Amino acid sequence: MIDHIFLTVGDTDRSVAFYETVLPILGITSRLDYDGKDGPVGHPDLKGFGAKGRMSFWLRQGVAAPGAVHIGFIADSEDVVNAAFAKALAAGATEIHAPGPQLPYDPRYYAAQVRDLDGYSLEFVYKSWQHGA
Repeated sequence: MIDHIFLTVGDTDRSVAFYETVLPILGITSRLDYDGKDGPVGHPDLKGFGAKGRMSFWLRQGVAAPGAVHIGFIADSEDVVNAAFAKALAAGATEIHAPGPQLPYDPRYYAAQVRDLDGYSLEFVYKSWQHGA
């Protein structure tokens, strides 16, 4: 449904290191740097992440606006949610909520939530009914 998102961060090198640690657990293993001078006038430099030939998560340098964005990353299992949560905390994120069923939404909605290094809300989500039998 969404092709890509730009997330403005205060320190791209620090954020790249954080996301390079966390995202591979979720299967997001591709990295690409895009030089803004190669785009239209005023295009920012970007640090991209993706999987399966698609770059969809991009970081750009600027003033972070953590209250403006919440990102839910798909996990393939409860174990992946647990691992992503642990890896994010080890990489400097702060806990919002530990892994577990999100009963207000659905008992099969399993997730954990952290704040990244800029304070953005990240959720690692496994919804069993969206993964087939």
